[in-house]
Amino acid sequence: MSAQRIEISELGAQGDGIGAGPHGATFVRFSAPGDVIQAAVEGTRGTLLSVLEPGDARTLPPCPHFGPDGENAACGGCAVQHIGRDFYTAWKRDLVISALKARGLETEVAPLVEAHPGERRRVVFAARRSHNGGILGFHRAGTHEIVDIATCLIATPRIVSALALLRALAAQAAVSPKAFQMAVLDSQSGFDIAFDAPFKLADTDRLRLVAAARKAASVARIAFNGEVLVEKQPPQLDFGGVSVTPPPGSFVQASARAETVMADLVSAHLKKAKRVADLYAGCGTFAARLACQQIVHAVEGFAPSLAALDRAMRRVQGFKPVSTEARDLARRPMMAAELKAYQGLVFDPPRAGAERQAQEIARSTVKRVAAVSCNPATLARDLRILIDGGYRLMSVTPIDQFLWTPHVEAVALLERPKS
Repeated sequence: MSAQRIEISELGAQGDGIGAGPHGATFVRFSAPGDVIQAAVEGTRGTLLSVLEPGDARTLPPCPHFGPDGENAACGGCAVQHIGRDFYTAWKRDLVISALKARGLETEVAPLVEAHPGERRRVVFAARRSHNGGILGFHRAGTHEIVDIATCLIATPRIVSALALLRALAAQAAVSPKAFQMAVLDSQSGFDIAFDAPFKLADTDRLRLVAAARKAASVARIAFNGEVLVEKQPPQLDFGGVSVTPPPGSFVQASARAETVMADLVSAHLKKAKRVADLYAGCGTFAARLACQQIVHAVEGFAPSLAALDRAMRRVQGFKPVSTEARDLARRPMMAAELKAYQGLVFDPPRAGAERQAQEIARSTVKRVAAVSCNPATLARDLRILIDGGYRLMSVTPIDQFLWTPHVEAVALLERPKS
């Protein structure tokens, strides 16, 4: 490893600065385009030693846990707090543009829907036992070391104000030296906490954790490895006027505002469809809202999420029917013949995308399709399949749901032209 002077020319897809090093392109975390830096280089990776000349893209990170010079650096929850807002928003939008271009898709991409500090209602912390209780935070980038945090600028104010409580609950659950995850959802009725650990709790451990939770007024439910230990009140999320209790640790959109933006785009695009299929429906992010005006068939591989949607829809009045189907769409996609009943369709798959399902949609007669994705690369692949099947790409909107990270959501709207 040798110290090198490097001029940073661009920001990579993972948020690392890229410059020409002794062995070609060199990736340096915490560097920014325009920076002239001193870095310890080994192969294609560099470790930032000092910023000799800051570039115009660089700004002062707002969080004390971020960067090599922070008070408790470097928390791995964020990657690019050192990048100025204008450059950051252009970079995030370009992540989508570049992915589309890689598949030969040239289309106008809307301006980025920006994220703001304090909007993340769902945060997955890393935790483990320590000599004085518990450590709660995020993994240091590229390591298994957990950085204990005193604040978090991305999380909702309620989560931040409860960090001491959450750390105490994590300490109660830390009956093994092994690290574990603690997902915290800031629901309308209190915190929904789900532990995912590589160890089990004894009965006495369960009782101790339940006792601690009962003393905390802000905790609605606690689950450990899928087992609900205590539910003082059902955690509630509002999906367009439908109150849904998601299963413990299940997927929900991380930001309520980003969720609303995505749902509004999807609903407006599919508003003329009488019957809509919602594929990878989760617990009803889109289905519940669409049912305000349309008959919806929700398909999802995780049956508890569908059960949560079904219970919620049975409690409300004035909505159209919502049917549900538990089905692994990656292994058994809805076939083109099955999709004949629908005029509109929305799909929101995991990061791996929906290649096989997209192939069936491309052969279908569905008139309008909304594709939602957290991975621009697999979204572009699936859009290429749909376009090759005759669909026309009408718009793509990037949405920043994960502030200061390389992750970006996108909603693509397509229609099948009249023959």
